[in-house]
Amino acid sequence: MKRWIIGAIAPLAVVAVAVTIPVFAQPKSDPAPLWSEHQTTQAAPSPPPSPWVRLARELKPAVVNVSTKRVEEGWRRLEGSGDEEGQFNHFFRQFFGDQPRRTVRSLGSGFIVNADGYVVTNNHVVDGATEIKVTLADGREMAAKVLGRDSKTDLALLKIDAKGLPLIALGDSTELQVGEPVMAIGNPFGLEQTVTTGIVSATGRVIGEGPYDDFIQTDASINPGNSGGPLINSKGQAVGINTALVSQSGGSVGIGFAIPINLAKPVLTQLASTGHVERGYLGVAVQRVTSDLARSFKLDGPQGALVASVSPGSPAMKAGVKSGDVIVEYDGHRIARSDELPRVVAETPIGKDVALVVVRDGKRVTMPVKVARLAEAPARAVAESNSSAPLGLSVQTLTPALAKQFRLHESVGVLVRGVEGASPAADAGVRPGDVIAEIDRQPVKTVDDLERAIEKRRPGSSTLLLVHRNGGDLYIALGS
Repeated sequence: MKRWIIGAIAPLAVVAVAVTIPVFAQPKSDPAPLWSEHQTTQAAPSPPPSPWVRLARELKPAVVNVSTKRVEEGWRRLEGSGDEEGQFNHFFRQFFGDQPRRTVRSLGSGFIVNADGYVVTNNHVVDGATEIKVTLADGREMAAKVLGRDSKTDLALLKIDAKGLPLIALGDSTELQVGEPVMAIGNPFGLEQTVTTGIVSATGRVIGEGPYDDFIQTDASINPGNSGGPLINSKGQAVGINTALVSQSGGSVGIGFAIPINLAKPVLTQLASTGHVERGYLGVAVQRVTSDLARSFKLDGPQGALVASVSPGSPAMKAGVKSGDVIVEYDGHRIARSDELPRVVAETPIGKDVALVVVRDGKRVTMPVKVARLAEAPARAVAESNSSAPLGLSVQTLTPALAKQFRLHESVGVLVRGVEGASPAADAGVRPGDVIAEIDRQPVKTVDDLERAIEKRRPGSSTLLLVHRNGGDLYIALGS
């Protein structure tokens, strides 16, 4: 009995104690950190800061956003449907009516080259715009006026009403080296003040944008909206104007192109002073000299610019330049490639007398030429050609009736009606619709003339054709 009472009282005592004894809170310790910011190894020397950090900070204020507004027709005729009153277009007009014109907005880039508000951008950024606004890096938005633009080089010069603006100095693009680091600044996809870096991948690129192609290729990321922004060298100078990219998706794949600043300088100077560009004019259409053509024209190698045709009354015709001449030197400049000639001629002052050196029948001939002014109408400056192959053609003597039927500019010669598939002639670039005017520098007017000339070919020799194509002339060398 006693033992039971003790057993019963003891818990009660414990409870009493537990109730009467005060409880003191124990301090909680901080949890261990998830990571450490203390060095666990010996620190390496800090690398020097990238020069691009300083250049980006200093130059970004001179790069601007160019926004444009243009008005487009809301209704367009269907492609390939004939004139606007054709049956398909009449159908759409009948059921949908004349659609109202629509306003299209677009964005590009530009950069300030003069503190008094002169801004450089691309022509395609402002072409057709009814309203142009420039947004500065500090957020100010200003209306811009087009002082002048040049479609042949895709350049435009704008003016905004401001003073004391930050600017970017212009460098010398002829000093650029492949592999040299460069930086692009612009507004890709509307993302303002975006900076990307890369290297010069190549210079002197011809991409078919115009008669004066001489692009800098870079792998610095260039995307839609970068057009008109500067390409900067390590000295902080603009050496190019970003203008194009090669992409199947519309985004950068590491192949971007910029207009060399040395090509832009004389253009911008004229745009600022007169609003338009005057260029020298020689009056020849030239094409690339291939290895086969070089042998046909008795050249040491594929060099120079082959004269495919000479414009009537042009400075070249007055000087005695003939179709088939190969221009190897112009005003002291050696012409290594055909695409070099249009650029040096364009930069020649109007009225200047220059020395032109051509190779004719294997001999060098020097002749003086007085450079004239290039008309505003677009002129075909370069003709393309491909290399040689034997004949594989279906031909017909050209008559005035055939010329009218096929809307040809010529009425005399041999019309190419067909080219055998996968034949060497096709590989050489001969096309249906070409008109053969000469074979081995001798004129041909009929199929019989052509066949007799082919029969006279020496075994193993090449044959030179002069063909008319789309209103121009083109030499094609056919191999043995």
